[in-house]
Amino acid sequence: MSAFEDKSMSRREFVRRTVALSGAAMMGSTGLGVGGGAWAAGSDAPEKKEIRVGFIPLTDCSSVVMAAVQKFDEKYGIKIIPSKEASWASVRDKLVSGELDAAHVLYGLVYGVHLGIGGPKKDMAVLMSLNNNGQAITLASKLKEQGVTDGAGLRKLITAKPGEYTFAQTFPTGTHAMWLYYWLAAHDINPMKDVKVITVPPPQMVANMRVGNMDGFCVGEPWNNRAIMDRVGFTAVTTQDIWTDHPEKVLGTTADWVAKHPNAARALTAAILEAGRWIDASLPNRRTTAETVAQKSYVNTDMDVILERMLGRYSNGLGKSWDDPNYMKFYNDGAVNFPYLSDGMWFLTQHRRWGLLDKDVDYLAVAKQVNRIDIYKQAATAANVPLPKSDMRSHKLIDGTVWDGRDPAKYAGSFKVRA
Repeated sequence: MSAFEDKSMSRREFVRRTVALSGAAMMGSTGLGVGGGAWAAGSDAPEKKEIRVGFIPLTDCSSVVMAAVQKFDEKYGIKIIPSKEASWASVRDKLVSGELDAAHVLYGLVYGVHLGIGGPKKDMAVLMSLNNNGQAITLASKLKEQGVTDGAGLRKLITAKPGEYTFAQTFPTGTHAMWLYYWLAAHDINPMKDVKVITVPPPQMVANMRVGNMDGFCVGEPWNNRAIMDRVGFTAVTTQDIWTDHPEKVLGTTADWVAKHPNAARALTAAILEAGRWIDASLPNRRTTAETVAQKSYVNTDMDVILERMLGRYSNGLGKSWDDPNYMKFYNDGAVNFPYLSDGMWFLTQHRRWGLLDKDVDYLAVAKQVNRIDIYKQAATAANVPLPKSDMRSHKLIDGTVWDGRDPAKYAGSFKVRA
């Protein structure tokens, strides 16, 4: 069990252990250079040395950024060039056109493009998961003034005072849309009928809430914490409370790119795996990461806004503060990064639930097409990252339903609140 899995551990004990972990990680990195270097010779050499990787200004772009900044990429014979993008639609378009080689991207966006939902259809690939947890649903301060502090209160208000309540997500098939819809539905609010849903790029969420354009939004950090610090909103629920250790961003690319650059895909995945392990190895590494990604060329916000929730130190803007053991993870002994087939399938079940898919698909077949477990296993071997026993996993979500990937069509059709 890693330090990040021990929920009963005190912060002081955590610091003591992570100092030891940091030393172990550095020793491991030295030894792993041999494995990484083995890929850099002969036919195993990366087909492309410079790899342009898109990202959106969010805390969970950290492992992509740190793979470049800490030069984990050099070990595998590549140079990662992080490319800051304005919106998820831009990331999608640049992946499809080939302007980006790969990207820090929403899990559900990759699947949406693969199936041609709401945009261009192109065969896609998920190389790895970048992070678990660390998103939230923020409600506007004006709702607090009407007695709303949680989902039950929101339902009561909407019932008592029908009107146009507007909620924002970041991309129609993306993770934030699915967390928002799932949470609303868990409180008997139909996102397709009872409220209005709009799409807003992550960095623009707080500004839009400040001028009254929305009653709530779901987005990644640091924009939920920024809303609290700017006194325009409060955290109603974290996404880890909707689904503990949920899949979130992935390293995505096109199937064509992987076919042309399999060695580069492996090298890229291995480098980012090492970066995620480095971030999770110690609190000092997390602080360094926060200082780095806060810079103008990346997230462009105050370091403290990123650092608090990156260390699991949460406050909700309503007077409650807590240390959250399920904060954003980038590695967690490799459990974060494996591209579980069940994770990809879950997003498809929600696309079906909300009418984005007009019929059931072969959920497992699609997941096997998109999630490149073969590339991941090669990269994990190169970086000495442990592999799970199964390519499926099971979780209980906030409404009590259990997802294990065994009967996705039945699961998709089982929800009372749906489109």
